[in-house]
Amino acid sequence: MRDVYEYAVIRVVPRVERGELINAGVVLYCQPRDYLCARVELDEARLHALDAHADVDGVRHALGAYERSCTTDAGPLGGEPLGSRFRWLTAPRSTIVQTGPVHAGLTADPGAELERLVACLVRRL
Repeated sequence: MRDVYEYAVIRVVPRVERGELINAGVVLYCQPRDYLCARVELDEARLHALDAHADVDGVRHALGAYERSCTTDAGPLGGEPLGSRFRWLTAPRSTIVQTGPVHAGLTADPGAELERLVACLVRRL
């Protein structure tokens, strides 16, 4: 049986005024499976191609917040339902690390789907 899931690509926009970005992760939420998880993979070479002076440590810290927000160690978001956390993580922002639009799909295995999405949307082919 397949269930509906929602996901958004996590982007890094090192110079917001230029609008150039790289995909650095995916956050996926599947309500019927009580599943929320984010996977990030920062390609530093691609980041430096857009901005040679990008703050890699700052970007890694911000990306890590997406992963941490999905765990039981979620800090201030820890008491929130998974759906609320997903909505908070995918809310529009004009910061260096932000998410793209939310998309939906069907899956029998949200973890495997997350890995598939990271492979095709984040990693270089």
